[in-house]
Amino acid sequence: MYLKNLFAFSIIVVLVNACTPRLTTSSDLRTEPLTQIAFGSCSHEYDPQPLWKPILKNRPQLWMWLGDNIYGDTHDMSVMKQKYDVQKNHADYQKLAASSTIIGIWDDHDYGINDGGKAYAKKEESQQLMLDFLDVPAGSERRTRAGAYESYTYGPEGKQVKVILLDARYFRDTLMKQNKMYIPNETGTILGEAQWQWLEKELTNSKAAIHLIASGIQMIPEEHIYEKWANFPQERKRLFELISSTKAPGVILLSGDRHIAEISKYTYPGVAYPLYEVTASGLTHSATNNKGEPNRYRVGKLMNVLNFGVITIDWQQLLNVHLQIRGEKNKLLQEEKFQF
Repeated sequence: MYLKNLFAFSIIVVLVNACTPRLTTSSDLRTEPLTQIAFGSCSHEYDPQPLWKPILKNRPQLWMWLGDNIYGDTHDMSVMKQKYDVQKNHADYQKLAASSTIIGIWDDHDYGINDGGKAYAKKEESQQLMLDFLDVPAGSERRTRAGAYESYTYGPEGKQVKVILLDARYFRDTLMKQNKMYIPNETGTILGEAQWQWLEKELTNSKAAIHLIASGIQMIPEEHIYEKWANFPQERKRLFELISSTKAPGVILLSGDRHIAEISKYTYPGVAYPLYEVTASGLTHSATNNKGEPNRYRVGKLMNVLNFGVITIDWQQLLNVHLQIRGEKNKLLQEEKFQF
């Protein structure tokens, strides 16, 4: 009887462990290879949030916010804080926070103003509230730096992933519209010179095998009428020239903002591999009226449903990478597989 009960107890323990999300800490990610990453954007704090459960099913070691993490849209920082508190206290999100390392960058609505740039008067205060939401330590350089950009390196030597979070709001010059379309700013900046110099050092001095560069707005697509790096054509060119000139290995681009999901693929001179960009947006609401738009770089289809992104890295032998877009009930919407 004792052996029978012990066997039954062992089965229960195994089943419980299989269903419990892994506990991942920053310390783990310094010593263990990063193999499972999830990311997303556009989460309205007061809307239903059905994607946290399927995100948890993927057991991500790292979760990345890609912007519009709340819909602040205010100059009142007490309102901004209240909205961050609502998001942070969501029961399913708290489960993710307990099982994954969480990092992120903002876009416009959590920055504080729709389509906003450097003129937003509350950007310094807003930056601190976002860093509070992300539990960035009080002594972090990210607390004292102008702009919310940062990099994180995970994994042991030889199997490192560097995540570079670009701030496309704090320094961004003004964009003008004509007939509801943005007029390209041929001379303006997105990142600002200090951030550009920082980015060059991050790519030049890196020992990582994979570099994930995240921006709230899309980097590769050129043709749609909304916010994108292509509205600042010299900045977009400078980004790809920097990736080329630094010979940074394994660059993958990540973006949000658009309330759609798509994967873009771009071949740039001097870069020894195709550049992929995964756009994952949104977590609580999607552009269901967007039945299609031009993007000469798109691989597969435009997806106008709730979605999140997943990157799986296989470090065995060849460096295999799977890029996935997933939706409600963890449905696989698209997958691209390649090797570095």
